[in-house]
Amino acid sequence: MPRVCHYTGVRTKVGNKIRYRGRAKYLGGIGKKVTSCTKRTFRSNLQTVTAVVNGRPKRIKASTKAIRQGLVVKPLKRKYGYTRQQKLAQEG
Repeated sequence: MPRVCHYTGVRTKVGNKIRYRGRAKYLGGIGKKVTSCTKRTFRSNLQTVTAVVNGRPKRIKASTKAIRQGLVVKPLKRKYGYTRQQKLAQEG
């Protein structure tokens, strides 16, 4: 399973890690100089959660942003809640 959010599509991003030396100009130096620039990855905060997808509980990866926004609908913890819904659907 890739590191991708099921709802928002957030994935690992690539950027640069920059190291400086020197003293800033406003502090009286001659300015900061870049001494190294290496690749790094920015990983999204993904959580494995059980969510209702297409009416069935399924384990998916979701970003914490999607969880906070309420995009993730978690299943009921007790099974009798589903049977109650089925009875109401049959009656009405």
